[in-house]
Amino acid sequence: MAVFIDALDHEGHGICRVDGKVTFVDGALPGELAEISVFRKHPKYDSANATRILKSSSQRAAPKCAHYGRCGGCALQHLEVSAQVAAKQRILEENIQRIGKVKPELILPALYGPTWAYRHRARFSVKRVDKKGGALVGFHEKKSWFIADMHICEVLAPHVQKIFMPLRQLIPQLSNSDRVPQVELAVGETSTVLVFRLLTPWNEQDREIVARFADEYNVHIWVQPKGPDTAVPFYPEDSGLLQYSLPEFNIVHPFRPTEFTQVNPHINRILVHRAVQLLDPKPHERIADFFCGLGNFTLPISRSGAKVVGIEGSKTLIARAQENARLNGLSKKVEYAVDNLFEMTPEKYAALGHFDKLLIDPPRDGAMELVKSLPQDNPPRRIVYVSCNPATLARDTEVLCHVKGYTLMAAGVANMFPHTAHVESIAVFER
Repeated sequence: MAVFIDALDHEGHGICRVDGKVTFVDGALPGELAEISVFRKHPKYDSANATRILKSSSQRAAPKCAHYGRCGGCALQHLEVSAQVAAKQRILEENIQRIGKVKPELILPALYGPTWAYRHRARFSVKRVDKKGGALVGFHEKKSWFIADMHICEVLAPHVQKIFMPLRQLIPQLSNSDRVPQVELAVGETSTVLVFRLLTPWNEQDREIVARFADEYNVHIWVQPKGPDTAVPFYPEDSGLLQYSLPEFNIVHPFRPTEFTQVNPHINRILVHRAVQLLDPKPHERIADFFCGLGNFTLPISRSGAKVVGIEGSKTLIARAQENARLNGLSKKVEYAVDNLFEMTPEKYAALGHFDKLLIDPPRDGAMELVKSLPQDNPPRRIVYVSCNPATLARDTEVLCHVKGYTLMAAGVANMFPHTAHVESIAVFER
């Protein structure tokens, strides 16, 4: 069956209509004529694969990764990078208009960075499979819980790419090779950590094997027997914290390998720059950083001289944020508090005192209860909202603009996750 592809959806699938029914086509791009094979039927739509491209888009690109199409880590390698970003910008605008029922006064220029070897964080699934050479390590296959048979990952930091196959070869040598379900990667500016999730501990022979691996590939090994907070250094035993820096603000952020940091440090730097620029903090202002994490935005904002209050639901991250404020000499300008922001109420918000401006950087669920709790009288006059989910940003935008009286002054995307369908964006609202 040959069809014409009209558009691209938020997951990177082509969209067409077959006998009037919407069909999402994996591997097809807007403007293409493609033969498709439907693999799943739903009452309101169908899902299909492109089996042959009869007429290619001028924006089609040759995927760089040999595993593209099987591995579920990337969804857009077949689309030229600038077109990927344009598609993400359209998704952001369409969500804001359809769900938020507004248009931004200004579309911000997209933020770009390296498109390959950019990823400094990853969580690999692990499974011992003797038929596959001993072990599979990597991301899941598309539409499957099976682990992709990967030999390289082109979006990982260059030095990590070199240890990908040695890591696969390491797993079968361990006494508990069938009890290691996950390896988490965290790259800092001076060291790299692999965190092994262990359902049973290593023995002395395992320790020797792992130590040789760590020495040969210049990595630190941590072990995690239960939840993320149980992760501890294994080899070397005195392995310290990782760190990343924001040179523009003269800030260094130490972090544990299981603590949240952005996967793309290059984009993070320019995203922080843009957020602070849009917020325009002044020395006399009191500013809140909601969902502050370890202080990625809090500390740069405080360099302006403003008094900043960082609020986050995780006690562990707040403790790290407080340590980082002391390390950077900003303890007197920053105050931190632990609170569940998904349970914010007008009363709880009022108890925090007046804020002149807000920085909001929520997880994918957005910040609905927070924005609903903003006061009508003497509210913050400017809000900068950093989002990793355009749908929840748009939902919160509707409340901010149609209930709380804000104007959406500007919005734009940051290409935090090249070749994936994930959309990172930033918006600024004013009263």
